[in-house]
Amino acid sequence: MIVRSPPVDEIRKRPPATAAILAAAMQTIVEIVIPVFGIILTGYLAGRLGVLGTAAAAALNRFIYFFALPPLLFTFTARAPVAQIFDWPFIGAFLGGTLLVFALAFAAARALFAHGNAAAIVHALAAAFANTLYMGIPLFLTAFGSGSTMPAIVASVCNLLVIGAAIAAVDVVSAKSTTIRRIVAETAGSFLRNPLLAAAAGGILFSVSGLTIPKPFGTYFDLLGAVAGPSALFAMGLSLVGQPVRSDIAEVGWLVFVKLVVHPLIVWGLAVHAFRLDVAGIESAVLLAALPSGALVYVVAQRFDILVARASTVIIVSTAASVVCVSALLVWLLGP
Repeated sequence: MIVRSPPVDEIRKRPPATAAILAAAMQTIVEIVIPVFGIILTGYLAGRLGVLGTAAAAALNRFIYFFALPPLLFTFTARAPVAQIFDWPFIGAFLGGTLLVFALAFAAARALFAHGNAAAIVHALAAAFANTLYMGIPLFLTAFGSGSTMPAIVASVCNLLVIGAAIAAVDVVSAKSTTIRRIVAETAGSFLRNPLLAAAAGGILFSVSGLTIPKPFGTYFDLLGAVAGPSALFAMGLSLVGQPVRSDIAEVGWLVFVKLVVHPLIVWGLAVHAFRLDVAGIESAVLLAALPSGALVYVVAQRFDILVARASTVIIVSTAASVVCVSALLVWLLGP
């Protein structure tokens, strides 16, 4: 059989494969990465240049935490099918990967960095707690649209449970609470008082019951929730101003590597081989796991006065490094 070559003119019209990949990469960076990280940079510059101070950062974070994110979590879960919320294979891959990374980092903190149990928990949290709330949800809104944010919301709820359990564990090992009954009561109370968990739980109940949000309330929640994404990114950048960037380079480098490389790899392994997710589920789980350390890690470190400077440094360095990691992942996900 003779294979005929296409005309020379036709070959010249075809863009090389590498050119197509580069074009897709540039399009992804221009359309998604630059806007998302640009808002973070804008928030940072607003604080760095003195336009907004630390008081503004605290107020904006409280607005997002109590007034913007809860309506978004409630409406998205209330309008989603129950099966989409309780996607157990996805939960198993993301939460299972997070817990495995937590265990790995905890063991390393004890064996390699000679931390006590309480410090090892904060160390492990910095390695395993992805910024799915303040960065993941806005990123999914920008990259995939409002109809594709459920993985980020489910991952955020999983992370809130993890950080609540971590706080309780630090309480136990540091003897902040004297009895198991008191520890359980305090932990349950903190979960019940958490507006994000309460909003997600309320939305799930709506979804299970088959109720529909009345239009005036739905519009009200939508208007508040619409500002959550950009506000969270802006507040994230603003909160980085004034944070100390000083600590053990070896430990910070290890934590950033585990957060941005090991965590998504473990989640990928579970998603592909253990839970056999579809392509969309694998991509969502890996992208969420590849996000930098979340700001709530610093809040926990401050609360117990443990590894405060290192937690702050890990958040800053991992956020800066995630520009490259997240860009590469988005090019992979959205490229040809």
